[in-house]
Amino acid sequence: MKLALASLSILAVTSVSAFAPQTTRTTTTTTQLYQNANQNPFGNAESIQFDEASGDTATSGSGRLADKLNEADIERRKIAEEADRRERAAEIRREERLAKIQYMNDMPENQPAGTVDEFMFKEGVQDQLDKLDHDLVGLVAVKQRVKEIAALLVLDKMRRKLGFETSVPSLHMSFTGAPGTGKTTVAVRMGQILAKMGYSRRGHVVLATRDDLVGQYVGHTAPKTKEMIKKAMGGVLLVDEAYYLYNAANDRDYGQESIEILLNVMENQQDDLVVAVAGYKDRMDKFFSYIPGMMSRIGNHIDFPNYSADELVQIAAVMSRDLEYDIDEEAYITFKNYIEARMELPFFSNARTVRNAMDRARMNSAIRTFERFAINGENGGVCTVGDLKNISAEDFQILLDDILNADVNTRIFA
Repeated sequence: MKLALASLSILAVTSVSAFAPQTTRTTTTTTQLYQNANQNPFGNAESIQFDEASGDTATSGSGRLADKLNEADIERRKIAEEADRRERAAEIRREERLAKIQYMNDMPENQPAGTVDEFMFKEGVQDQLDKLDHDLVGLVAVKQRVKEIAALLVLDKMRRKLGFETSVPSLHMSFTGAPGTGKTTVAVRMGQILAKMGYSRRGHVVLATRDDLVGQYVGHTAPKTKEMIKKAMGGVLLVDEAYYLYNAANDRDYGQESIEILLNVMENQQDDLVVAVAGYKDRMDKFFSYIPGMMSRIGNHIDFPNYSADELVQIAAVMSRDLEYDIDEEAYITFKNYIEARMELPFFSNARTVRNAMDRARMNSAIRTFERFAINGENGGVCTVGDLKNISAEDFQILLDDILNADVNTRIFA
């Protein structure tokens, strides 16, 4: 029995000795693999170490990572707060909308909203319409259209006062007609009406032509157009003879750039600027055919017809009243004869022709009065107030004689 135990002990020792070198080699190989696996792949620099004292990593890279995580957390909170804010705002709008619907449903049909006259006079709209009637002779259709626009604005304001939904109507305009038919005067009145109704801040009118909007070289047009728009902001920009902005025969014409800027402003800033284009009707129609975007943005097309001879005589009376002159009854007959003769000649300009005729008649009256009292010494050189205010038939007869007696080629300059 003792022999057997001794044999087993020897066998065990022999076995351990035999296997001991192999186990050591295996352990060494495993350690090397572990070290190789944890070696810094970016070089021999120190890898991130954890600082047990601070509870944080010991390198600056880990600090930046922590900062980025904090920033990301803050950004997520901001996004969540913004989403909550939008949701609350939407809920408030829904509640206000429902409350408004309920208010409108509960409102009786006979709810007093005030009188139209009250709004017309209180806002000063009626005063502007009266001035339009006072300053412009004829143009019944034009005045009617202006009154229709004013009525829409007045009733729109009454609706807003009661809580009805409203929207700013398209106030861009097109004025077509010959020179001297009152386009600029109507534009001025419309600007003042819009200001009275709160649809424009200032209500002034800025008159522009191609020379004011289009440059002479590359990069010159945009600043010029934007400068004119800036001047007109809060009022009306009246582009006279707008068809000259587009030159169909020249693709490189700079006017197209100005048109594009105007179209953009008409679409995006219509709450603060009204654009009115003016010119001869046939040319404006052709212009709109080239620029359909301009046509579609204009909601009010107003045609200004030529004046009749009797209306032009009335315009002369209005001008003499404003200038504090007295025209003899016989002088009106002579003036009408002159106007009828002038209307047959080229380049007739309606009220502008009347204004030029009145200026010449005033000059003739001054010459006549000067000769009577200063040169001839009539009444001891003393003239009366009536003499200074008088325009007689002979003052207009000089104009008529110039046409009747002038050469055919020079009559238009008479």
